[in-house]
Amino acid sequence: MTQIFFYHDAADRLGATAALIGKAVARNKSLIVYAPDATMASALDRHLWQQPATGFIPHVDASSPLAAETPVVIARDLETILHDERLFNLSNEVPPGFSRFTSLIEVVGWADDERLAARERVKYYKDRGYEIQYFDLAGSPA
Repeated sequence: MTQIFFYHDAADRLGATAALIGKAVARNKSLIVYAPDATMASALDRHLWQQPATGFIPHVDASSPLAAETPVVIARDLETILHDERLFNLSNEVPPGFSRFTSLIEVVGWADDERLAARERVKYYKDRGYEIQYFDLAGSPA
């Protein structure tokens, strides 16, 4: 069953996501970032070019020919994605087919719409028997 992790109260949702992605990549973990909104995907791309300050996190769009060999893939849809280990969700909706992934990571900021949508996703997951682990990012720099 998919492990679900909610990182909540992020002062900067994209910054916190980039920091978590950086930690995963430092441990040689590959992952998919579900970002169906083109503006959000582009903003995350810029964050990953600046994270860490002395380098960048290797990443590509799912349509890139290098997607199979790059540790971080940003996807606007999940239908053609072959990787099924870690999924970061930057949508305010439940990602389609999330249950095929080993783990699902949700990062939630302070905006009311994000928090409301996150509560709905938590309810959705719990209603289907998923256990959720919570991590409070309040006070974190990212």
